[in-house]
Amino acid sequence: MDIGRATAFLSGHPRAVLATTRSDGRPQLSPVVAAVDDDGRVLISTRETAVKARNLARDPRASLCVLNDGFFGEWVQAEGNAELIRLPDALPLLEDYYRRISGEHPDWNDYRDAMQRERRLIVRITLDRAGPDVSG
Repeated sequence: MDIGRATAFLSGHPRAVLATTRSDGRPQLSPVVAAVDDDGRVLISTRETAVKARNLARDPRASLCVLNDGFFGEWVQAEGNAELIRLPDALPLLEDYYRRISGEHPDWNDYRDAMQRERRLIVRITLDRAGPDVSG
């Protein structure tokens, strides 16, 4: 599957399962809400203390299984390398992420305060592989 098709699917279906690698080599899976930025990179918001963030800091390889709203039917697997963008640099990206998922926030100052309080960061994944494009 073309990466552009995968990001187009993800743009319309933000629910995904993120796979990272634990220190013992086994997969760690996290349900996430993902967005796609203007450069086709995947954005995920998480806390600095989350297991997925610690795993990606050690090993940046990330895989996503992107599901449609009905669960069964069309889906996409996409893979790439992640970078962790921490506060304060993450704040404009966190705002962009929110807008892409939910539109305008009713109180951006409250949102910014919450991002600081929760020690949020952005996981930004540059995809290098996507599939499948057939079911079977």
